[in-house]
Amino acid sequence: MSLLKTRNEATLNQWHEQEKIALELLRIVGELRFDSSVELLLFRKDIYDTRPSELINHHLVGKHYSTHPIDVALSLQLAKAIASIKELAPSRIDLGKLAAQWLETKSQYTSINDFVIDKLNDHIGFDKKVITPKDIVLYGFGRIGRLAARRIVAQTGQGQQLRLKAIVLRPKLSDTTEELKKRASLLRVDSVHGVFPGVVEVDGDNCELIINGNRVKVIFASRPTDIDYTKYGIKDAMIIDNTGVWRDKAALSQHLQPGISHVMLTAPGKDIKNIVHGINQKELIFNEDRVFSAASCTTNAITPILKVINDTYGIEKGHIETIHAYTNDQNLIDNFHKKPRRGRGAPINMVLTSTGAAKAVSKAIPELEGKLTGNAVRIPTPNVSLAILNLTLGTSTDVDTVNRLIKDASLFGKLVEQIHYSEDKEYVSSDAVGTTSTSVFDAPSTLVSQDGKSITLYVWYDNEFGYTCQVVRLAKYVSQVRRLRYY
Repeated sequence: MSLLKTRNEATLNQWHEQEKIALELLRIVGELRFDSSVELLLFRKDIYDTRPSELINHHLVGKHYSTHPIDVALSLQLAKAIASIKELAPSRIDLGKLAAQWLETKSQYTSINDFVIDKLNDHIGFDKKVITPKDIVLYGFGRIGRLAARRIVAQTGQGQQLRLKAIVLRPKLSDTTEELKKRASLLRVDSVHGVFPGVVEVDGDNCELIINGNRVKVIFASRPTDIDYTKYGIKDAMIIDNTGVWRDKAALSQHLQPGISHVMLTAPGKDIKNIVHGINQKELIFNEDRVFSAASCTTNAITPILKVINDTYGIEKGHIETIHAYTNDQNLIDNFHKKPRRGRGAPINMVLTSTGAAKAVSKAIPELEGKLTGNAVRIPTPNVSLAILNLTLGTSTDVDTVNRLIKDASLFGKLVEQIHYSEDKEYVSSDAVGTTSTSVFDAPSTLVSQDGKSITLYVWYDNEFGYTCQVVRLAKYVSQVRRLRYY
């Protein structure tokens, strides 16, 4: 046998062994999810329902988080140690972070089990297990509504957090069963986000969609005031209004019908609190703020980065330009539109338009009031946008220092869910599709002036799914069903 053939077979055999380990790890991931409501992540990537080869590939990003290589065998050891803990509360635990810490500190512990118990000590105890689930109603079933359904159902687990109970639609067809079939088809397959990795069935007799075993009532209604949700077994629920039809407190309060306790708007709101989760969610008073907004996709994308920069250097002024994917608000071909320029065909034009995102930032970071301007260019792509942040700082810096600052924020602290740090020089918009973070910081593109006080930062964002993940995080926070986290 030639040396080349021997080497090829050795490499393939090694790969097969890695796949076996990955399969065993995925088995434990599944058992923890369903038996203990414990979700394991890898560098904040969801790993439940991934392929073994995908899981192995996810470990390659460990080089950005640790000075030591992190392989799937170590993750399996950590998962076994986690699974052996009795009285572990419902949690989201990042195996990647644990692995990096273990490699740095293992000399201080007698075993990997002792290490895991030490790190997860705050997650252990029956007193931390109690979570009261929250019913969710989606009002509208467009882009954000369908993605929210996917995200909520994917995270249902034992049903201890958010439970999707109903979808409210304005009827389009006289045959409700036929409409349910069409709505189910749109949920199953998405032109941007691909095939839903699950099962969507239609129960026409009961007017329900059955999504991965979750029976979701479809309620046809022309207006919010027509519905008594208690008739459908729904109580103390949160409505996520993704229609954008109602924008102020008075109009949105129409949703507060029997069975509804809170209303969240998935667009900028007037005379209500606009919340960017990770930044200013603590402004919400649980028993008082029954109507609130999750702000806009762009506001959610730029605010975390601006927060980190402002806290460190102080922002004196800035301009935000968003290169934004076209939206359903625009016309497919030239036609009337109430706003300037948006009447021209979205798939064939770059459309210069306005954005309120720069002004909206000050609602989350008050010290930036009046310091930022903003504009937007809608472009012929269906999803993923780019924010360009031109900022003048109070103190000087350099490229390496700025990038290291954002990288640290993406790995540690309160914004690890919001910021993803990319050093990939080949990164393009399609690469951001499906990212759960709201901001993908493009480190190779960072620019700093010679005096160090003017910087230009580039931030990608999935204006559909990334934003939806923020909406779901905020829903969990307000509903007080967020599991303990270790990442």
